[in-house]
Amino acid sequence: MSSSSATTYIESAAGVSVGGRTGLVAVVTGVLFLLTLPFVNLVTAIPTVATAPALIVVGFLMVGVLSERRSGGAVGEGASGRGIDFGDIEQGLPVVLTMLVMPLTFNITNGIGAGFVSYVVIKLARGKARDVHPALYAVAAAFLLYFLRWALFDAEF
Repeated sequence: MSSSSATTYIESAAGVSVGGRTGLVAVVTGVLFLLTLPFVNLVTAIPTVATAPALIVVGFLMVGVLSERRSGGAVGEGASGRGIDFGDIEQGLPVVLTMLVMPLTFNITNGIGAGFVSYVVIKLARGKARDVHPALYAVAAAFLLYFLRWALFDAEF
């Protein structure tokens, strides 16, 4: 129904992060999306100017957790997490590029692609090619072709 594959992945990851372990989380999310279809015209009638302040606050709350250090994982787990170290260019720069490219291109996939490609390029430039999983090279190469297609052939995203 015109949602990007990245959006679908994020919805699935959100369900798993709060404890969903079966496909039922995805089914419930899908059913809830279907129930919202009759309201699409109502939502699109609201001007962007009216929703912008709420989106700014949500963005602020999302960025706040990036460097947050916390103890404990999901319910019942003893894992400890850590925030993103923005002082380390190998971690911080791909995250910043991901966050900037998404709103500037109005495309989640472009932002994720920028993050993947920049991470691999930085690792290669710093001589740490062995630290990158082979599958990550494949994903970064696919995104690079995606971006080059636009640059070389004036294709639309």
